Amino acid sequence: MAIYCDQTGYLPQDRKRAVMTAGENYKVMRMKDGGEEQVMAGTARDAGTDAASGDHVYEVDFSKIHEAGLYYIENEKGERSHCFRIGKDVYKELQRDLQKALYFQRCGCALEEQYAGPYTHPCCHMGDAVLWNDRSVVKEVRGGWHDAGDYGRYISPAAVAVGHLLYAFQLFPESFQESLNIPESGSGIPDLLSECRYELEWMLKMQDEEGGAYHKLTSERHADFIMPEEDKAQFYLFPVSSMATADYAASMALASRVYRTYDGAFADRLLEAAEAAYEWLEKHPEYVGFHNPESCNTGEYDDVCDRDERLWAATEMLLTTGEQKYQEQVSKLLQEDLSRTDFGWTDVSGFAALGILTDAAGTASPDSVGELRKTVLAEADRLVRVAEQSGYGVAMEPEDYIWGSNMVVLNRGMLLILAAMTAKKDEEAGSPDQAGCEKRSLIYEQTALAQLHYLLGMNAVDYSYVTGYGEHAYRHPHNRPTECDGIEEPMPGWVSGGPFKTPCDEVGRERIREGTPPMKCYVDHAACYSLNEITIYWNSPAVFLTAYFNREL
Repeated sequence: MAIYCDQTGYLPQDRKRAVMTAGENYKVMRMKDGGEEQVMAGTARDAGTDAASGDHVYEVDFSKIHEAGLYYIENEKGERSHCFRIGKDVYKELQRDLQKALYFQRCGCALEEQYAGPYTHPCCHMGDAVLWNDRSVVKEVRGGWHDAGDYGRYISPAAVAVGHLLYAFQLFPESFQESLNIPESGSGIPDLLSECRYELEWMLKMQDEEGGAYHKLTSERHADFIMPEEDKAQFYLFPVSSMATADYAASMALASRVYRTYDGAFADRLLEAAEAAYEWLEKHPEYVGFHNPESCNTGEYDDVCDRDERLWAATEMLLTTGEQKYQEQVSKLLQEDLSRTDFGWTDVSGFAALGILTDAAGTASPDSVGELRKTVLAEADRLVRVAEQSGYGVAMEPEDYIWGSNMVVLNRGMLLILAAMTAKKDEEAGSPDQAGCEKRSLIYEQTALAQLHYLLGMNAVDYSYVTGYGEHAYRHPHNRPTECDGIEEPMPGWVSGGPFKTPCDEVGRERIREGTPPMKCYVDHAACYSLNEITIYWNSPAVFLTAYFNREL
């Protein structure tokens, strides 16, 4: 028998659930100085069999508890859940560490003790890069963030991570006032923007003379498990792709809007780069793909279609410049078969909806707004139904547990937040069904919060998938510095990729028996790259979610 809960905690006025795997009586205990007290008791509700885990589950609902404090749940056999907090600020430190983790991915600079604590290392990857297809071309492209557990840097993942972060800042600026203790702290610019700028300055170097964006910057083969400063392999610029160039144009245009208030010259540079990239797309209307050369094993980030990337690019150019030619492209691309609701690196079409539906200036045409509103709310309704059928409240069906399933969970949380904001906007605009809009907004919001609860421990393997958060947080990410730095505790704030129904790494295949339910296909082991790697674009949607729930602190 087990009791699963959000090991970080719950907000006072929101729905609070835990999951038991037996229908037993329980009590909720509050820990106080000098002792404990029982604050609630009941019998867990039979919620049926959860398809993704195979568990027969029982729901503990303790939503009526609002008082701040430290709690745990105990069953009649004396078995206890992990401790958790209730409080308005339960996700405040979590958001900070989710952001600070990006600092630890900085490439091309030393991580100093005053900012990095024990996780220091000297400058890394300081050599120039060579163009893969023309070894006579040498270029300085230092900087940026290591993308994941390896030392490569890739344009599309970078653009997506920056997109999540800048939209979070744009929509919930009040959640980004705290110092992250990075070298730029105290500059008068919010630390999140300083951290993103470190990535953007590198991205600016990744554009060729014609405006296209190089697909990636990596060595020919993944480095062994060594510290970054020990990786002396030659790095290469790999050919331009239309996917990377469209993502590049989109993120640069978005960044230009966000940074305009703080640094007009930098905003001008970003917009100039975005316009050059978009011109490249216009000159190359056909799909220009990318595949690794035969001898290369670093991340491929290949795609079969660039229409969603072009939609995002046209949208951001429209919102930044207001030029009608971009609206024409948005309208045209919205007629194609695109999801419009996803925020991952393979499908970025959700960014078009995010930008247009939250644009206070009303730049896009009413037809585009109406089409995207309808799509977003319909998908949010579907996700609510999926979450209601899940014993753990997660908006995932068994087939959704792919490589990086926690990214799917978090991106769906983002979509639900967008739907909540859209329904709230309808209410404020004087919808005839104001009560219905308010109710829908609350349902979407609470379902988004349930995705965070899943990430932080309310799942069938009893892990908090964020290092340093929870009594049973995972500890062994597939991340070279974490494994090689000689420090027992991993850097806090890293999101794990999570369960994968068909693990493809050797340790995962050995330890997970065939037929294991998808939610339970997880091993906390550094060798499990298909289950337990970290990436910048798995942290960034978690920042978006926590920023939303921290906005009223």
